[in-house]
Amino acid sequence: MKVYASGMTYGEGPRWRAGALWLSDTQGSRLWTDDSGTWGATSLESPSNGLWFLPDGMLVGAMMREKRIGFWTGNHFATYVDLSDIAEGPLGDMVGDASGNLYVDDVGYIHGKEAPRPGRLLRVGRDKSVAIVAEGVEFPNGLALIDGGRTLVMAETWAQRLVAFSVSTDGRLHDRRLYLDLATAIGPDAQPDGLWATSAGIWVATQAAHSVALVSDAGVLASFDCGLDLPIACCVTDDDRLLVTVAETAGLALGEAIAKAALTARVVVFDISDSSSLPSA
Repeated sequence: MKVYASGMTYGEGPRWRAGALWLSDTQGSRLWTDDSGTWGATSLESPSNGLWFLPDGMLVGAMMREKRIGFWTGNHFATYVDLSDIAEGPLGDMVGDASGNLYVDDVGYIHGKEAPRPGRLLRVGRDKSVAIVAEGVEFPNGLALIDGGRTLVMAETWAQRLVAFSVSTDGRLHDRRLYLDLATAIGPDAQPDGLWATSAGIWVATQAAHSVALVSDAGVLASFDCGLDLPIACCVTDDDRLLVTVAETAGLALGEAIAKAALTARVVVFDISDSSSLPSA
């Protein structure tokens, strides 16, 4: 692994645009980027989680504790859509389609502070309408649109699986089905977090399984070992580099490391430009 950037407490929602990386430090309440040419952070009053760029280039963020989608003004996230009337818990990952519609996790409960309960998936239309499009999700996490936007794949972290939905022309979801059982395909420690879709398959960060894997509904196509680090989220650059946010937990379980403030993060790089060089699963 080569290190792309460091200094974060945690790293969620990495997104690449115009030669720069953007990511949310959910534990440090900062937005990080090297858009200016230097890796640095802007402190936030409340942390963003999932990030996405709308078709017009606007950066939007799922404001984890505030139940709203914000748009980046250059120094803070102003309100894009208020979700307080519909969201039940913290907001998680987010993905958007080519028309400007967004899908965002409603996790449903505060991990480590409330009893677990199923979460939901919300859709925010380009007209800023809001709807619940999936319920009964076992900790919704990474999201990816594939098949030209006709299929949405979602990580259910606690269930250790990826599930798929068919996307209707109006953005509604139907035909929920198992996409891949990661406990079987990767191993008993695999808990899917961030996803990133490519033409070759979907990259998935597996947390305690210590790997980032390229998968399809048929199984694991390739994988990279992250050593002792826990891969949290990922994205692919324009020049075919896989960027992975990894957490260093001093040997502790992730939740314990967060509780004890024994957590640091960095972004590492894997070259995927030559598909023949990818390690076989």
